[in-house]
Amino acid sequence: MIAQDELRSLLTRARTIAVVGLSPKPIRPSHSVADYLQRSGYTIVPINPGHDTILGERSYPNLAAAAKDHSIDIVNIFRRSEHAAAVVDEALALRPRPQLIWLQEGVVDAGAEARAAAAGVPFVMDQCLAVEHSNLEAR
Repeated sequence: MIAQDELRSLLTRARTIAVVGLSPKPIRPSHSVADYLQRSGYTIVPINPGHDTILGERSYPNLAAAAKDHSIDIVNIFRRSEHAAAVVDEALALRPRPQLIWLQEGVVDAGAEARAAAAGVPFVMDQCLAVEHSNLEAR
């Protein structure tokens, strides 16, 4: 578990968040979380191969394609747990590596967490980035 002070520091330094599995549908949690983060001043990079743009931003088919155009600080993953490992491995292959990998509420993969830790990349899982950001802002 990442310390609150370290998390606050990472979220303060970060500017660009890749949102893997971002839905264009406002009713979906990924959309509302990304919208909140965008309104909080972050640049959102949608990762969804089925759409050209989401929330007014160009959407990319995968992290590698997005990293050609953006320096990705945080990878926020909205994929089912059984698909999270592949996304985490793709994030760990980026250069430079992201400063933080975040698995949204309900997404759990201990093996992916261990690989991120071995690579020195902070990791959060089974928590909502928008809720945590809001809580840190309120403190």
